[in-house]
Amino acid sequence: MNPTQALHQIGQRLWLDNITRTLLDSGTLARYIRDFSVTGLTSNPTIFEHAIGTGDSYDDTIRMLADRGLSDEDLFFELALDDLTQAADLFRPAFDASDGLDGWVSLEVSPLLAHNAAHTIRDANRLHAKADRANLFIKIPGTSEGIAAIEDVIFDGVPVNVTLLFSREQVLAAAEAYLRGIERRLAAGLDPNVASVLSLFVSRWDVAVKPDVASLYHNRLGIAIALRTYQAHGALLASERWQRLAAAGARPQRLLWASTGTKDPAAPDTLYVQALAAPGTINTMPEQTLLAFADHGQVERALPTNGGYAEAVIEDFRREGIDEDALAAQLQREGVDAFATSWHALLTRIREKCASPALRT
Repeated sequence: MNPTQALHQIGQRLWLDNITRTLLDSGTLARYIRDFSVTGLTSNPTIFEHAIGTGDSYDDTIRMLADRGLSDEDLFFELALDDLTQAADLFRPAFDASDGLDGWVSLEVSPLLAHNAAHTIRDANRLHAKADRANLFIKIPGTSEGIAAIEDVIFDGVPVNVTLLFSREQVLAAAEAYLRGIERRLAAGLDPNVASVLSLFVSRWDVAVKPDVASLYHNRLGIAIALRTYQAHGALLASERWQRLAAAGARPQRLLWASTGTKDPAAPDTLYVQALAAPGTINTMPEQTLLAFADHGQVERALPTNGGYAEAVIEDFRREGIDEDALAAQLQREGVDAFATSWHALLTRIREKCASPALRT
């Protein structure tokens, strides 16, 4: 049993945080599913910017779509849905075998809608209907406007991956929106089984504080925030409110560890994967991290459910001058801005390809 299979055995699911046409066409994704127990996939604007902007694997499709007179944004979503529906079909056996627990892929709404709840609701429903795949999540950022949209999107029956969450408080706010959406479905006589995950970004904490703290504290805060959040999420699932919904047929909104590639070259390349092994959770990781963990990762012990050392570590960082609440808000803003920057670069690249004489021949 290799290390990725060992994680699967303890009840954690491994997803790939990447998609490219080459990954699909070469059979590499199918191999990761077979050999590394990969049971899902996530995407975001930065991933697609790199995939479409590098090489020519999308050029033929761009040429065909450009001839239809699509807007840059509509053309992008056609490209993304082409990839993601293929991936969803690869994962469909896992989805069916697990009764919908495994086998998910994720597509993000435009990051330019991060502060527009009404348009987020509209596009989430439109994109999910267009994909026509039961195992496709729509990613919605956990901004205040995104949280407002999530309740309605869940009520509409659209599975949601809540992205760009950075703290226990942000995760619980997103979970509250999910609960309200499920409760409204029950009150309306609708099926409460609408899947959702909560994506907590981990490594960006450590990148943010590295210049401001002593080396003793490097690469420790993100894991502590994850520990704290895991404890709070467990308490939510043990609550009477959730137990009533579960008894009515709702499924837990799972925690997903995102941003789990090691950014510090001085740290182990499997740092966040090994530290965040936990039953009932998901770890979505870059391809390089997946390969590293499959090669030399170790599954030592599961994350403690009681928060472990989290509060002591966070208190150490407070003494170093770190305000975790302010930093969580800052990281979320920066995350939205970074995806918006990638979005603009992505659409610019598509326009350039559409205008390229080489593409038009």
